[in-house]
Amino acid sequence: MGTVGINFGSATSGQGFDVASTVTQILAAEQAIETPWKNQLTSLQAQDAAFTSLGTDLATLTTNLQALTDFSGVFSEKQGSSSDSNALSLTSASTLAVAGSHTVVITSLAQTSSKYSDTLSSGATISGSLTIQIGSTSNTITVDSSSKTLTSLAAAINLAGIGVKANVISDASGSRLSLVSGTSGAAGEITVTSALSDVGSGTAIGFLNGQTGVDANLTVDGVTLNSASNTVSNAIPGVTFQLLAKSTAGNPVQVQITNSNTDIETAVNSLVTAYNAVIKDINTQEGKDSSGNAEPLYGSPTLALIQSQLSSALFGGAASGQIKNISQLGISLNNDGTLTLNGDTLNSLLNTNFDDVAGFLQNSGSFGPTLATAVNNLGGQSTTGAIYLAQKQNSAEEAALQLSITAEDARLADQKTQLTAQLNAANQILQSIPSQLNQIDEIYSAITGFNTGRG
Repeated sequence: MGTVGINFGSATSGQGFDVASTVTQILAAEQAIETPWKNQLTSLQAQDAAFTSLGTDLATLTTNLQALTDFSGVFSEKQGSSSDSNALSLTSASTLAVAGSHTVVITSLAQTSSKYSDTLSSGATISGSLTIQIGSTSNTITVDSSSKTLTSLAAAINLAGIGVKANVISDASGSRLSLVSGTSGAAGEITVTSALSDVGSGTAIGFLNGQTGVDANLTVDGVTLNSASNTVSNAIPGVTFQLLAKSTAGNPVQVQITNSNTDIETAVNSLVTAYNAVIKDINTQEGKDSSGNAEPLYGSPTLALIQSQLSSALFGGAASGQIKNISQLGISLNNDGTLTLNGDTLNSLLNTNFDDVAGFLQNSGSFGPTLATAVNNLGGQSTTGAIYLAQKQNSAEEAALQLSITAEDARLADQKTQLTAQLNAANQILQSIPSQLNQIDEIYSAITGFNTGRG
């Protein structure tokens, strides 16, 4: 501990000294014991921040890997195209679809049954009942005080929920009640039995056929099919398409289902980008900052472990058919450990050897699962991950350091209180010396009659 000087001038001056400043000097010397603790705590916290950033990038790498290793990921995605989009439009191709070509001939389109009533004058009052049958199910709607117009009758039909949509169509000639089946195709054919009449004229209200409900007729790869809807989802496994028009004579529609190479290439590129982010984190921590100081994880065994295991996994895993290493996918290793993807090489391989590429990234023990396992064993997501364990150890050391600092702060706070009280007492004594001397002079003068002349 260094020496602390107290400046109070002449002992008889009554000047005293600065207690607060003196206490601060004394405690500053003792607080130096905390400096190495605080430096170590700062270093550990900097390591935590670096580990957290590295862990985040490893988690991103895991996510991007899943898109390629998951059997329901991008390798299962399919794309479809139609040779005549005016006749047939592809709606979707799910993961159940299989790449291949299909021939579709559209003979007729499906129609939805509809009926409409005789024309009535606007605002006409009606009476009677209307029986509507779809298939074997029939329902009768009776006109009452709440449904004595076409508009209110339409509302009553819709409210009944009997499988038809009712609406009133009006033009210059008057109004008609329109009924459209809620079921397309032949099964939704509407049969109407009308006992309605126009109250004003006494005329019976009849219904005419708007459109007959019929099924679509088509052949898919030579197999004849009927569809109640123009949206067909059971003709080609995993594929849904919309029938728009009859096929042109002699020109069947070609439906082509292909693998989603574009999405796969995007996923592989994302994998390369995520891997490079991790490697750049490692490269940064192996160097010095702009001030020439070593980065927080410089020389860290955890960092060396991550680098070593990633490198091993990059060239590990069993082959899949003709695919034995990542270079065949168009992925090359740069001098700094990062990767570069040649999209043309990958696209060509997907077109010629799709199944082997999928196997290389998905089969048990192959490259994809091997890399995924390595990444999972390194990150902070797993309780056995290298980063998780390193941060757990740091947390324990930080807690111990913080306890020591807190205990020392408490001791110094007590010492400050005691020192302040002691030095305040001493300061009061120093400041009272002139007054005490004056009292002595006065007593002396009173006894001797001699005036000392003090003051």
